[in-house]
Amino acid sequence: MFPQPIQKAGPLANISYRAALPFTIILWLLPLLAVMLTSLRSIEDINKGNYWGWPEEIHFVENYTQVFTSTAMGDYLLNSLMITIPAVMGAVALSTLAGFALAKYRFKANIWIFAMFIGGNFVPFQILMIPVRDLTITLGLYDTHWALIFFHVAFQAGFCTLFMRNFIVGIPDALIEAARVEGVKEWRIFTFIVLPLVRPALAALAVLVFTFIWNDYFWALVLVQSDDVRPVTAGLSSLQGQWLASWQFMSAGAVVAAIPPVMLFFAMQKHFIAGLTLGATK
Repeated sequence: MFPQPIQKAGPLANISYRAALPFTIILWLLPLLAVMLTSLRSIEDINKGNYWGWPEEIHFVENYTQVFTSTAMGDYLLNSLMITIPAVMGAVALSTLAGFALAKYRFKANIWIFAMFIGGNFVPFQILMIPVRDLTITLGLYDTHWALIFFHVAFQAGFCTLFMRNFIVGIPDALIEAARVEGVKEWRIFTFIVLPLVRPALAALAVLVFTFIWNDYFWALVLVQSDDVRPVTAGLSSLQGQWLASWQFMSAGAVVAAIPPVMLFFAMQKHFIAGLTLGATK
């Protein structure tokens, strides 16, 4: 019924697996390697068509310094942090509260509200472009940090609530009922019983949502126009000039933009894996 480990498979399956795995890894890493090498090249090296070979001259310090001195990359990174951190905190906080209510409270509309959260995940976000843009203009939020913060909190709420609700359901009802019998308020039950038990799930969700919001490009173009508010994903496109593309600077900027999510993942790796595998042995 369940897939068997590759070690127990036949010789053909083992040989195919061992041959395909390194090939797939190399194929997946090639674009990343190309971007990293391009971030070290000079413009003359790129103009010669040396896209995949080793750079003739290593311009590590020059390119990465130029990204911050000649462009607004520092401001773009700061804008991304100002948008991503509040959006992650808001989405995780609201979804945890909603997940607790949907998991542990019994009321008539419970299943319908839960279905709405699930259904929201299947709505193509592209069709929301014009209504969301018009709404932000009407509310005076267009081209501000708050436009992206509010949108990401609202748009991530469906997935986050589904994620947290499924984890909180696994908490034994006896723990909550025992606290209620002792006269503990609902808010303290949520704070001192539920939250500590779902801490790995909160860490895993925070890493996932941080990555989703940090890497967003579509809504950064739709809801933001000026460099003062533009996050790093949209800011990278501004490094491309009208007549000449500075690929070495764009590649260096892309490497810099990828550092915060990678650092967050490694910092939260233990909790992230624990959150994804929580309850896997049940």
